[in-house]
Amino acid sequence: MIHSLTLSDVLADHARSRPQVTAVVDGDVRLTYPELDARVTRLADALAGRGVAAGDRVMWLGQNSYAVLELLLACSRLGAVLCPANWRQSRDELRFVLSDLAPRVVVWEPSDQAAELADEATWVRAGGAYEELVAGGSPREFPQVDDAEPVLALYTAAFAGRPCAALLSSAALVAHSATLLVVRQMEPGFTFLNDGPLFHVGTMMFCLATLQIGGTNVFTPAFDAEEVCRLVDAERVTQAFLFGPMIDAVAAANAGGKYDLSSLRFVAHSAEWDDMITVDDSPWCRSKMGGYGQTEVGGMLTFLGLAEGGAGFAGRPSPLVQVRILDPEGVEVPAGEVGEICARGKTLFSGYFARPDLNEVKSRYGWHHTGDLGRREPDGTITFIGPRLRMIKSGAENVYPAEVERALKTHPAVADAAVIGVPDPSWHQAVKAVVVLRPDAAASAEDLVAHVRGELAAYKRPREVVFADAIPKQGFTPDYDALDAAYGGGNYPGA
Repeated sequence: MIHSLTLSDVLADHARSRPQVTAVVDGDVRLTYPELDARVTRLADALAGRGVAAGDRVMWLGQNSYAVLELLLACSRLGAVLCPANWRQSRDELRFVLSDLAPRVVVWEPSDQAAELADEATWVRAGGAYEELVAGGSPREFPQVDDAEPVLALYTAAFAGRPCAALLSSAALVAHSATLLVVRQMEPGFTFLNDGPLFHVGTMMFCLATLQIGGTNVFTPAFDAEEVCRLVDAERVTQAFLFGPMIDAVAAANAGGKYDLSSLRFVAHSAEWDDMITVDDSPWCRSKMGGYGQTEVGGMLTFLGLAEGGAGFAGRPSPLVQVRILDPEGVEVPAGEVGEICARGKTLFSGYFARPDLNEVKSRYGWHHTGDLGRREPDGTITFIGPRLRMIKSGAENVYPAEVERALKTHPAVADAAVIGVPDPSWHQAVKAVVVLRPDAAASAEDLVAHVRGELAAYKRPREVVFADAIPKQGFTPDYDALDAAYGGGNYPGA
């Protein structure tokens, strides 16, 4: 395995080459890379003593902690898989995840929803019991693990109402980190504050990129604006998991200038914020941290930072992947046409855990099908259109609801919209729009049809527009089954 490089290998090398660098900060816990490496070795041995072997799953059920990184690296050393579960889940959701993943060991922070599901034989409490587990392990050598083996499971993709565990290998995570290091221009000394949830790829991808460069990962249980300010000041944090409302909250918490946030090299946001931090000039920050991504591609598939000034607002692909815009038959569509964003390359996931049928569908024609629609612009950049979900067939033409919905929502009177296909005796299906108007706004069906005709090809315009008080949703997306039932949808291709 001379060409293999696992997350465990990255840690072991840092222990040799960065013996004095602080790897982890979490409250009173401060570990150098050699100290972290020694603990991970003991933890791996202790997990093996509890029956964890290659391919087995370990779950973390709690808020952010240094233990998440230690468990991930220990699983890498064993060839096992760590799943940082969503600690906000309901009891029913957690019961499903436990049944689906069947973890050999669960390390948990007690909570009301988890308490009745806890199994004393396999569950280890975070804190004292976890530290006893680590201390009980012995230092030893472990067999080399293939970096193509899955090491991280993140739940996502609730296509049928229940989420699926996307499996990411060390090879994919190291490749994604390498790209992020370039676009973010991360350097030795980079310090990342893990204040976003580590069950989300957006936080995890920066945690692992920081590990990759030999930087410092600072952990805090969850986002708290005042605590973020304190930690940025105390640990000279370079970057944190922050976006719009979180940035506003941090700026408000530091309105009196109590904390020195100048070490934070971050995206420009507001006059108050920009005065507190150092506005960063990396491609990642100049482009407002933009691009297109999902858990299944390791985080980001395309970056605006690789396409500054480009026509497509999702940017250009990572240099370690290929992206194609494909039609339903797996044929690449011409530039300017809408199709499904499909990819293959070094950062892509290994499939969903225990979902063979779904994996076959998602990897057909030799490409990972993201389930999202996009368009390649004439300059080669990518525009993200929206979730595919389903397609309408009108005559010989494919009409994607997300594209028509997007056009409808650009009308100033439209608050929300969803598009379905209804049976049509001549055209197989016709496009029907369900629209919610903004309060005190007015628009007729004819107005909206004319607006869409100005935005899209004529065959994509709605043949009918109906008005509603609200659009039924599944999560953040329209509940198309409910819309079909309420408004006569059906006759979809393949149904």
